[in-house]
Amino acid sequence: MSVTPIPRLLKVNLTMSESESNKPNEAPDAPQAGNASEPSTQDVLAAAQAAAPAPEAPSPEAVAPEPFVTLESLQAQLDEANDTVLRAKADVENARRRADEEVQKARKFAVESFAESLLPVIDSLEAALSVEQSTVEQMREGVSATQKQLLSALERSKVVQINPPNGEKFNPHQHQAISVLPAEQEPNTVVSVLQKGYLLADRVLRPALVTVTAPK
Repeated sequence: MSVTPIPRLLKVNLTMSESESNKPNEAPDAPQAGNASEPSTQDVLAAAQAAAPAPEAPSPEAVAPEPFVTLESLQAQLDEANDTVLRAKADVENARRRADEEVQKARKFAVESFAESLLPVIDSLEAALSVEQSTVEQMREGVSATQKQLLSALERSKVVQINPPNGEKFNPHQHQAISVLPAEQEPNTVVSVLQKGYLLADRVLRPALVTVTAPK
């Protein structure tokens, strides 16, 4: 069997076809301007950062550093506090000393007013004694006037008499029964006063000595 030779033109066409088939695939044409793709995430972030307002610069007062505290300033504050404490302590001591002095004066001169009220009584007694010749009536009048002065001085010092009238109910806090007598009046009532008592404000200096009626 004989081989038929291939024409030269056909060989050239086959060679070109093989070369075209061995070329890599070319990239598709770029999209046209009218068909642009959507923006990416980076583009959106960049646009948001560009649109955001720029941060304000802090004021000098806000960024000013705190003043530096020195040991000398702390010592000055401590000295001032100690001085204040010492002054307050001295004031308290002075106030207490003045209060003690006032208490001592009050105790020392507690009877000053009472003693002053007794001076007219002493003057009356001395005047009565200076009279060489006087009648009994004059002496009686003088003693009565002196007694009124003395009672007035006692009342100014809140010293009053306890002199219950006849028939008053017996008061064991102000009266002291010396004897019990039968009588027509109500039982356990005052019949007579043997000795007057005295009160200093609400305190009994001396109870009145009385006689009372016997219970029926």
